[in-house]
Amino acid sequence: MRIKDIAREAGVSTATVSHVINKTKYVSDETREKVQRAIEEFNYHPNAHAQMLALGRSNMIGLLVSDISNPFFPEIIKSIEAAVFSAGYNLILLNTNYESERAIEYVRRLLQMKVAGIILMIAEFDSALIDEFKNNKKTSVVFHDLGVVGERMSNIILDYAIGIDEAVRHLVSLGHSKIVHIAGSHEIYSAGVRQQAFVDAMKKYFPAEPESKIYEGDFRFEGGRHAAHQILSEPELPTAIVVANDLMALGAMQEFKAAGLRIPQDISIVGFDDISFASLSEPALTTVCSPRVEIGRRAFEALALTMGKPRQQGLEIRIPTHLIERNSTAPPRPAKSKRPA
Repeated sequence: MRIKDIAREAGVSTATVSHVINKTKYVSDETREKVQRAIEEFNYHPNAHAQMLALGRSNMIGLLVSDISNPFFPEIIKSIEAAVFSAGYNLILLNTNYESERAIEYVRRLLQMKVAGIILMIAEFDSALIDEFKNNKKTSVVFHDLGVVGERMSNIILDYAIGIDEAVRHLVSLGHSKIVHIAGSHEIYSAGVRQQAFVDAMKKYFPAEPESKIYEGDFRFEGGRHAAHQILSEPELPTAIVVANDLMALGAMQEFKAAGLRIPQDISIVGFDDISFASLSEPALTTVCSPRVEIGRRAFEALALTMGKPRQQGLEIRIPTHLIERNSTAPPRPAKSKRPA
């Protein structure tokens, strides 16, 4: 069946059938029901390419993530996929591997495909991404932490500072003062935000003390192990560590255990994200929760607000974080200059 066959059966024009299918113009309830009955009776499936030509965009949504192997992302992907499916769209998932050049190239390809919208759940940033969307008048976009709000552009902001401050306050309440931070890569925007939040929290609770040490990781398990190895080489060990994400926290825990340290008796550790493995580690990891289901749901809501609406302003949505206390934190051990014998 072709669209003109459906139009003949329903007794309407092909333009009316197109408006019913694509929801591009108001059609009365009586006429819409006629068209829908004809579509169902003859099991008609619209030609996706023809729809794209008619609308100037496809029914595809592009989703970019930084690292599909990182347990932080699956819940976000699942949440967005559910919302995309319910709204009648299809999802294209792309992995950037924390490479900004790859992110830019993927965005260009998606724009060439005339996707209806793009959601960027990525940590890497390049101003060229903003330029790509400012030069495009048809595709809506939602950034995560990185973007600006404008026509067809929204930004989801995770409030890292609230969670980091809670983490430091929790450690201070246990009696810790020798607290250090394992940060993400300095090239990643959100790593810098978390690091600055840690520095600000330490100044808040210890205004007269020198700045705490920062050890750089890469948001991956091995990065946490490497940072922990650096910490173990210091003449004096900290009593507690705030880590920029859970994967590095788990890597650090493994390295400390291999060196004979007990967690939390010898060293307390707080992660960030609350990935599924955080509650399964031994001991269970105290961490800051990033509500990923909510992040995904709100991201698609923001995208849907602007899709098909050329001058619609996007939204800035701020999502809070909160500390989840488990078993990887405890009061500090007595003074210790080196790892256990």
